[in-house]
Amino acid sequence: MNILIANDDGVFAPGIIALANALKEIAHVTIVAPESERSGYSSALTLDRPLRAVQISPDTWAINGTPADCVYLSMNGLFQDREFDLVVSGINSGANLGDDVLYSGTVGAAFEGRLMRQPAIAVSLCGQNVRTYEKPEDYAKAAYWVKSFIQQGIPNLPPRHILNVNIPDVEHYAGVQVTHLGRRQQSKPVTSHVDPRGRQVYWIGLSGEAVTERSKVSGIPSDFYAIANDYISVTPIQMDSTNYEVLLDLAKSVDYAI
Repeated sequence: MNILIANDDGVFAPGIIALANALKEIAHVTIVAPESERSGYSSALTLDRPLRAVQISPDTWAINGTPADCVYLSMNGLFQDREFDLVVSGINSGANLGDDVLYSGTVGAAFEGRLMRQPAIAVSLCGQNVRTYEKPEDYAKAAYWVKSFIQQGIPNLPPRHILNVNIPDVEHYAGVQVTHLGRRQQSKPVTSHVDPRGRQVYWIGLSGEAVTERSKVSGIPSDFYAIANDYISVTPIQMDSTNYEVLLDLAKSVDYAI
């Protein structure tokens, strides 16, 4: 099995190194990742300049672009000698839960792999101290869980779907829960300052508080609920954001006359 690993924390991030170390035990692993952190880039592709691939080691390349760029290049000409069976994005330093997946470069890289018709997983480590971790060993437990998950056989998903996996940074997992995307309260307001040269600048506000609840319809827990209760969260996400429940009623109500 050939596995492509990407991320949004950069090619030297401890999470991606830990993930590669674990998956090398069951597959041939190739790392293609941004040369520096590219968090929050979602599925953005670089279209206004050329991209450069720098080989760091026999199976590691750094790209001066976004997480999605890394996967796109890997599957569209960067390699002539290999094809990939699976794309794994991560391990991200911090959660990618609920509404946050709209912005996530980790999730964006996985979606780019799925657009290229390969199974894809986005993996994140969740916890208060995660962003201070600097060693692959800090991510090793999560990485070996991912290895075990892949070895057991990844569930078949419909086209244009990925799995978004969030792993709590705890000593003992409560288990694994299949979840739906949760939601947050409204984001905090922007913070405004005047810089030393007298110009007004703005900081994007902090995310709103997570709503940790089970679905009122299906009884399936949200990803926020799972992580808050020390469960590993596995969420199927689809590219098609069409609301099919509304689609037919909306079509009947729209006047197509010109």
